[in-house]
Amino acid sequence: MAEAQAALGAAGLHFDELNKLRVLEPEAAQQTAQLREECGAFLDKIVEFQKIVGSLIELVDQLAKAAESGKMKAIGARNLLKSTAKQREAQEQQLQALIAEKKMQLERYRIEYETLCKTEADQNEFIDQFIFQK
Repeated sequence: MAEAQAALGAAGLHFDELNKLRVLEPEAAQQTAQLREECGAFLDKIVEFQKIVGSLIELVDQLAKAAESGKMKAIGARNLLKSTAKQREAQEQQLQALIAEKKMQLERYRIEYETLCKTEADQNEFIDQFIFQK
């Protein structure tokens, strides 16, 4: 039997533990089976890793969208604040112009009042002189 195994071994044929004729040596066949199992486990881990990475990428995308949304809201608020400040400044300028106009009108009315008071005093004096002459 040993001679038959040696002759078959020289031809590259071997018997496994179940006494089946194999082309590979039993040790190589065992290593191949072990490698196949390790590759399967590795592939399972790769698939799990891809799922984890996929969910991480999805989470990062959501965070990026939230950050972008927050950034846009902040830019909008800043622009609104600038716009409001410009509106207030324009309104302040309009009110200052209105105040200046009203001050000028007040001055005109004051001068007109003084003139009318002087005219009234002159007329009263004229009336008094006219009455005393009679």
